[in-house]
Amino acid sequence: MPRLAAFVALALLVAACGKKEEPAITPTPVQTDRPMVNQDSIDAANAERARLAAEQAARDAAAAAEAARAELVNELAATVHFDYDQYAIRQVDEALLARKAAIMRANPNLRIRVVGHADERGSDEYNLALGMRRAASAKDYLARLGVEAGRIETASLGEEVPVDPASNESAWAANRRAEFDVVAGGQTLVRPTGS
Repeated sequence: MPRLAAFVALALLVAACGKKEEPAITPTPVQTDRPMVNQDSIDAANAERARLAAEQAARDAAAAAEAARAELVNELAATVHFDYDQYAIRQVDEALLARKAAIMRANPNLRIRVVGHADERGSDEYNLALGMRRAASAKDYLARLGVEAGRIETASLGEEVPVDPASNESAWAANRRAEFDVVAGGQTLVRPTGS
């Protein structure tokens, strides 16, 4: 029997040392480094994009308005020229004055100053008077086109401020002029209708 007992003990030992059945492994979800996106963060991002787009649209609109205003100021500042010893508005300048009148009618708070100039020929007193007649002529023309005369100031500098100091016909022609300056209401200008 000792043999039998040894055999049984050996069999039990072999059975006990045999391969164990491994338990089934259930997969666990793997965490990634990406955070979960929730609806609140999507809404916040969309709101920020909308805010930035609105700010850009406002900047674009302000830039366009400033460009339009600057263009109108340039049209108002355009110079009118006169023939030698004359103060009548030349036909070539009538459309320019008509455009100035349209801008002024569209902007009732706008006030301008018209400054008349002369070339160097003639006395100082004569040229000051001629410059004033030129400024008054431009003012009267604008008034006939519907601009209130009280919105237009006039002045004369005679021959004192030439744009071309030379003493030739080209310089004299350039110096016989009326210049226009905005004195009030030019911060926010609107285009005349139909232009």
